This record gives sequence, structure tokens and C-alpha cells, in this order.
Amino acid sequence: MKEIQLKDVKATFSHVVDEAVAGTPTVVTRHGKREAVVISYSEYERLSRVPSLGWLLTNSPLEEADLPARSRKPARALRDPAF
Repeated sequence: MKEIQLKDVKATFSHVVDEAVAGTPTVVTRHGKREAVVISYSEYERLSRVPSLGWLLTNSPLEEADLPARSRKPARALRDPAF
């Protein structure tokens, strides 16, 4: 992924967009700090269709019988309170 300063993006924006459409995203920096990424619209659409974890969990086709029984043992030994 290419990294370019904002002032240079302003001067070559058409070229940066052409590269994004061709599949090369560009990280835009301002004062040495990464501020934005220029990607193609098709890549943006692909990324925006990714469902959230909450949606995946609430719409899961799993039933209770599909899940293993939960162990009631502590995950780790408890510390001695004397320490």
C-alpha cells in the first residue's frame, strides 16, 4: 500500500484515484500521521457489506443442541488470598 502526503495528493488526485480503481489503495498522511485511505468504490462496497459480529450472532442458525456443554469449572486457579 502506497503512502503519500496530503499536499501531494492534492496535486495528483486524479492519478491517486486511477491507482485506487486499478487496485492500489493509498494511505494519505497529514503532518506524518495517517489520516485516510483512498480505495476504489467497488472495494468500499465490498467492505461495507461485511456483516457485524452482532448481526452474525443474532442470525446464527445454530440451536442449543449444536453447541458443546459449558464447563462450570473456573478457567484458571484462583490466587491464594494470603498473597
